[in-house]
Parts: sequence; C-alpha cells; structure tokens
Amino acid sequence: MTEQKNKSAQAIHSRIRQDIETRIMSGEWRPGHRIPYEHEWMALYGCSRMTVNKALRSLVQAGLLESRRRAGTFVAAPRFHRAALEIPDIRAEVAEQGLAYRIELIRCERRHADDGDKALLQVSGGDILAIKCRHFADDQPYALEHRLINLDAVPEAAGVDFSTEPPGSWLLGHVPWTEAEHRITAINVDAAAAAQLGVATGHACISLERWTWRGDERITYARQVYPGERYALVAHFRA
Repeated sequence: MTEQKNKSAQAIHSRIRQDIETRIMSGEWRPGHRIPYEHEWMALYGCSRMTVNKALRSLVQAGLLESRRRAGTFVAAPRFHRAALEIPDIRAEVAEQGLAYRIELIRCERRHADDGDKALLQVSGGDILAIKCRHFADDQPYALEHRLINLDAVPEAAGVDFSTEPPGSWLLGHVPWTEAEHRITAINVDAAAAAQLGVATGHACISLERWTWRGDERITYARQVYPGERYALVAHFRA
C-alpha cells in the first residue's frame, strides 16, 4: 500500500511540473508571473503539500521558477550563454525558404547510456534516446542529424513519432530550456555521410553541435551536418 501511495504521489508531482512547464512554454505565464500558492495546487490536484513542494522545488532547481520569501513563487527569466545563433528549427528554416520540408528517420533507439553518451550528455547513467535522421528541402538532402535525448530529463520523448515530427522542432515546442551552447566547425565528410548528403567524399561541410540544459540537467545533444554550399550561418548585431 505504501509503495502504491509513493507511485501516486510521484505521478501527481510529474503532472504538476508538466502543467507549469506547459504554461511557461505557451507564453501564458511569462517571466515575473506569480504562480498559484501551494495550497491552491493542493486543492487543484487533491494532493499533499509535500507533493506540491517537490514539484516546485524541482522547477526552482531547473531554473524555471524562483522562490521569493514571503512573496511566493515566480516564473524566472531565462538564463543562458549568449550565442551567435538562436536554437535552429530546421523545419522552419526550410519553410522560410519556400521549400517543401521532409524528414527521413534512419534510426531511433532507446538504450542505456554508454560511455560516449555519458560524455556528451554529462550523465552518470540512465536511458537515452539515440536518433539519426535526414532533413530534406524539396527532396534534396539539407542536413544529417545525430541526436541524443536524456530520457531522465524528458521521459515523454520516448513516446513521440520522430518519423513525422523533427526532434528539434518537438523539443523547442515542448521542453523549456535555460541554457545552450553551440560549437561550429568546418569538416570534410567521410564516405558514409557523403552518400547520405548527396555529395562527394571529403566534401566541405558545416558541423553544428549543440547542447541544451534545463538548470543543471542536460536535455539533449545534437550534431547537424550541412553541405557547405547549401547553408550559411548569419548573425545580425547592433552596437
């Protein structure tokens, strides 16, 4: 009976956290908005103060909420390293060029994190989702993507059909992030990548690696490779 109660409390804690994250992601609750008090969540979900407090504390630790003594709990302003680029949404990029977008899912595998996964995601273990896909613009290869998603941080990703929904687009629309890092390099692709991108072996390409966090929790690692002549990195600055 005790085990059942613990599972029920855990499920409610997850629902409360997801409810708050959804309202922040949708823009309904903006930075500085005071969220309902603990007793209001208790009444809404029919749960204990401990369950509510656990959900709120996890979001404070993730950097999405901030607690102010005697004032309540508020939506925090995003904190992230400044980068030359925004988080790219490949589907949106292709559409903005007036081209038809299509995704081809090459592999989507749920597995226990191996040493390479742990190094890239900076996790000690747990399950990850390893995705490999190709993005097309008017049926021409646009980018090749390798992605790891930390399922401890984003368990709902395991149920998404990434053969129709680009992983980057889904993450941007469903998972709040507080910090990001890009690494951009020029590479010469090997034979396997060249074949998938429709270019010659050794062709000059742009490699864009990206890590995103929610508080101290690493959400995802992605590496996207673009044929050099088909892609440009542009940043506009103002003094």
